[in-house]
Formats: sequence, C-alpha cells, structure tokens
Amino acid sequence: MRGLAVALLVLVALAGCAPAEPAPPPPSFNGADVMFLQMSLDYIRQGEQVVAPAGRRATDPRVRALATELGDQWRSEAVTMQRWLTGWQQPPSADPAAGAHAGHGDPHSLRPADIAELEAARGADFDRTAVSLLLGHLHNCVEVARMEAAGGQYPPARALAGTMTARRQAQIQRLLTLAA
Repeated sequence: MRGLAVALLVLVALAGCAPAEPAPPPPSFNGADVMFLQMSLDYIRQGEQVVAPAGRRATDPRVRALATELGDQWRSEAVTMQRWLTGWQQPPSADPAAGAHAGHGDPHSLRPADIAELEAARGADFDRTAVSLLLGHLHNCVEVARMEAAGGQYPPARALAGTMTARRQAQIQRLLTLAA
C-alpha cells in the first residue's frame, strides 16, 4: 500500500512537470511581403538623397520641417524592415539582374539627373525642386504600400503598409499646399 501511495505521489509530481504547450509558429510571410520591404528600403535610400539636403538647404521652414519628419520616419521604418528581412533570411534588396520586381508597376525611381538638378538649385528654386521630387517619390511609396496591402501575408507588414499609406498621403497633401 505504501509503495502504491509513493508511486501515485511520484506520478502526480511528474504530471506537473509536463512541457508547456508549444508556442504558436510566428505568422508566415510571402513574396509580396519581401518585395514590399525591399522596395520600401530602396525608396528610403533614394528619398534620403532629397530629404537630407532639403532639411539643411530649404528656404521655406515648412519644407525643412517636412524633410526632417520624413527622414526620421524613414529611419525608424527601415530598422523594422531590415529586422524582418534578416529574421526571414532575405536580403535587404533584390538582385536587380534577377528582375525580382518586374511586373509590379515598376514605379519611377529617383534618377541621378533628378539629384543633380536638386544639388544645382538654389533658394526658392531648390524648394520647388525638392517639393516636386518628394511629391513623385511619396506617390510611389504609397503605390508600393498598396501592393503590400493587396497581396501581403505578414500581419505586421500589412499594418506598417497601412500606417505608411496614411502618413504619406497626409504628407503629399502638405506638399501640394507648398507647391501651390
């Protein structure tokens, strides 16, 4: 009887040591998520070529303020995007030779001639050029975010795309006011 009681006590003690339920797998991602992050990081790198000088050289304080705001947002977004891509073992940019983003609308990228025009501009002409480049650039950023909303699978990336769309649309409205 005593042996049965000891065995029962050991059994009860071991039952409390059962492994916990396994953690659910992290949400999965798909090619649209990777493309969104890679293209967005590329747009951030391009956009920095406009917002960095605009934050210093714009004569209109509203242009300087918006450039600074964009730069801060982009840096924060880039950290998150790079963390996700690293966690998924995906490169921060697609191999351009592979045509990974072909057929996705291929939104206009800032060209070296655009940046040269900005660098050569002075005063109010600089402000107009920066505003014009940022308008086109932000429009393209919104288009890429919309592609994620339509085809992405990873919930945090889809949420980031929604936040980016709302922010960029508000910034576009501010730029349109400045351009008027």
